[in-house]
Amino acid sequence: MPKKNYDDLAKQIVALVGGVDNINDLTHCVTRLRFKLKDNEKADQKALKGLDGVLSVVIGNGQFQVVVGNAVEDIYNKILQHHPIKTDKGMEANEGKSGNPLTRALNTMAAIVNPIVIALAGAGMIKALLVILTTTLGVLDNTGSTYMILSAAGNSVFYFLPLFLAFSSAKAFNCNPYISMAIVGALMEPNFTGLMKNAGDVSSFIGIPVVLMKYSGTLVPAIVAVLVYSKLEKLLKKFIPKSIELFALSFAALIIMVPLSVIVIGPIGVYLANGIGDFVNLMSTQNGLLTGLIIGGGWTLLVMIGIHWGVAPIMINNISTYGYDFIRPMVAAATFGSAGAAFGVFLKAKKKETKAFALSAVIPALLGGVTEPIVYGISLKYKKPFIAQIIGGAIAGAFMGAMHTKAFVYVFPALTTLPAFFGDTFIYYVIGIILAFAVTAVITYILGIDESGDEGKAEKAVPVSPSSVTKQNEFSIGAFAEGNVVALEDVKDEVFASGTMGRGVAILPDKGILYAPADGEIAAVFDTGHAIGMISDQGSEILLHIGINTVEMKGRGFHVLTAMGKRVKRGDVLVEFDLDEIKRAGYDTTTLLLLTNSGDFKDIDLALSGHVTQKDDLLNVRRI
Repeated sequence: MPKKNYDDLAKQIVALVGGVDNINDLTHCVTRLRFKLKDNEKADQKALKGLDGVLSVVIGNGQFQVVVGNAVEDIYNKILQHHPIKTDKGMEANEGKSGNPLTRALNTMAAIVNPIVIALAGAGMIKALLVILTTTLGVLDNTGSTYMILSAAGNSVFYFLPLFLAFSSAKAFNCNPYISMAIVGALMEPNFTGLMKNAGDVSSFIGIPVVLMKYSGTLVPAIVAVLVYSKLEKLLKKFIPKSIELFALSFAALIIMVPLSVIVIGPIGVYLANGIGDFVNLMSTQNGLLTGLIIGGGWTLLVMIGIHWGVAPIMINNISTYGYDFIRPMVAAATFGSAGAAFGVFLKAKKKETKAFALSAVIPALLGGVTEPIVYGISLKYKKPFIAQIIGGAIAGAFMGAMHTKAFVYVFPALTTLPAFFGDTFIYYVIGIILAFAVTAVITYILGIDESGDEGKAEKAVPVSPSSVTKQNEFSIGAFAEGNVVALEDVKDEVFASGTMGRGVAILPDKGILYAPADGEIAAVFDTGHAIGMISDQGSEILLHIGINTVEMKGRGFHVLTAMGKRVKRGDVLVEFDLDEIKRAGYDTTTLLLLTNSGDFKDIDLALSGHVTQKDDLLNVRRI
């Protein structure tokens, strides 16, 4: 099956968040694009939520988050391919003073940990596989070379975790990543580690006592060391001449930061991390039922506001330090509770579209631990499933907490990652996730859902409806430009030609004027001026797109003469555009009309071919 092309969706998202000029920074996590906008008011939330492919929009923690589900990386890459957006500005520049200190701290931790999660998850699964092959199945000798090589693949990320964190921390704190890695790497260098026989041994540096610690697999020392270095780097650059900065900056940084790290930052960081881990484990041990109830029921709320990644370092540190973690199983209760909510909706829903979406959302949740499509596309939409998944997650989380259920590898909770939980509490984990899924599904089914107001607006490219729409069974749509008609399938753009955005027609224009093809209301105006959305009085949702890839002209050569919410008559001038300017920039001038709600109509037929003027009828439309 060919991979879906997300060019047009990526361009629409950028346009609807206010254009490139409104974007300070862009990152992404597993399911959402995380924008730092100059002005959130310039973003059109309603139109964004109406795009086919966008599940929801979340604003908080200093971020404008566009939830797009599993396709996030493809869309992110398309955005960067088409737009000059910077993605490595650093947390200090991005965060500014937005949010409270706790929110900023969680966002910072998320920015540091997010990039390395993919490596941790893969390495973790190798470690889990080795447990199965050696202990459970007994088909692999744990002293043989095959085991040792696979063990190296599984251990590398965890052993050298401080180096990975040094690099991502440098990106977050906006300092040199390679000097940062050199500083943290010194903590793992054999000459230094060889000084220690046992953790806590004391050595010295020019007479100053040095408490020796094991730093492989630790988190806090690397992050704190790079944070301190980021401040030092700014100070050093004020005094070091540019002519000698190439060697002088790293020389000064290493000779200051390495002793500071081994004497002060490292030991304090290890003790701090161990203290946090001990507290979490104490809570889980002393009152696991309450802890599990809170995490299992409340995790989805953290996911909704996008700060759940900030908690990941605690779980990773637990596994690195103790070899297990109590929190991850409780998180799994929320994950499988979400899947149960979707399955309950699948069983209860009457509409085929609702059933299909619910069932399709269950699969990535069960197999990959991705729940945002359920949270935004089902639970929050119908409300009652959200209540059900909180209850189900809380009950299952309380059970796993009470039984002190452990995860031995950092992975996303899913059926495919069951080996990460193999151990003396594995049976409790299995019971817990079944409990979360079943209880939530049953409660969802009992509470039911209200589909009466479900009009499928989230799947339409232009969600705004005019105040009054007169729906006719048959009507005509006029020419939107003067020029030669081009069949949609002949347009030199795969997304448009395939009909993915809707059925329609194109014109190769003689002059640069875009006309309203029908009476109606303007629903969307792209800042770049290259596209207009409108809804006709007959209920057709129309996207007018001037040229191919002309969004990259950033408005140059386009003069918009209308505005969102404005009533227009057929033949009104909407945009004036410079054909010569578009051609000089190297772009195709073919201009398109797409009916983005094509599914509402039985027939969409071409009324005229050849050369047309704005007075001609171009499409004949018949409703289902």
